[in-house]
Amino acid sequence: MSSTTSSTATLDRPNTGTWDGGNEPMKASYGKLMMWFFLLSDTFTFAAFLTTYGLIRHRHLAYVGEHDKFVFSQNYWPIPDKVFNAFPFFHGVDLPLAFVALMTMILILSSVTMVLAVEAGHRMDKKDVEKWLLWTILFGSTFIGCQAWEWAHFITGTEGGLTLADGSKVFGANLTLNQYGPPLFADLFFFITGFHGTHVFSGIVLLIIMFIMTVNGVFQKRGHYEMVEKVGLYWHFVDLVWVFVFTFFYLV
Repeated sequence: MSSTTSSTATLDRPNTGTWDGGNEPMKASYGKLMMWFFLLSDTFTFAAFLTTYGLIRHRHLAYVGEHDKFVFSQNYWPIPDKVFNAFPFFHGVDLPLAFVALMTMILILSSVTMVLAVEAGHRMDKKDVEKWLLWTILFGSTFIGCQAWEWAHFITGTEGGLTLADGSKVFGANLTLNQYGPPLFADLFFFITGFHGTHVFSGIVLLIIMFIMTVNGVFQKRGHYEMVEKVGLYWHFVDLVWVFVFTFFYLV
């Protein structure tokens, strides 16, 4: 008798909407929770890479002297202003970090358009979701194109190159030598910015899939655009990570 009463009491217990069995924690669906778990694990990965960069950077000597008299050398870590000072179609013009700032602005704009796509999904506005997803894809693709140009310029190098102790010259950068500074500078640049660029490319692929599904009316039939929101979480994470990559590589 007591067992029956206990079961009835359990069934009649009000749904508190927090952590009871069968409820969605914090009103987040299973898919969103899994996306947050993935982003958390990815956060640890990027944090490890950037921490490694910081430790290696700390182990190397810094340039001491007047900024205007800086020259590239393998004996000390280069000044970012002197490495990343080129801009497409402005050959020979010294524009410190201008192109990287443009890339950052493009990625921030893509976050804005992603927010608008998610908001349109909440309103079940199919046309607006299509429009803002397309803009996000455009901005993301532009960022990747800019990064490709930056890599090409970094690999090719600047006029004059770097003269080594044996009299030979090094132009640009590879995984063993570079004209800008210690070998690890180029290695970390390729690895960390390349890892982030891979995330951006993956995000663009996901956005294209979301756009196609939206055009085909898949989400309208489901009655919600939660999948777009989950991809939006990933995209915002990629944008946020770039802020830290930008700070570590280009400002510190």
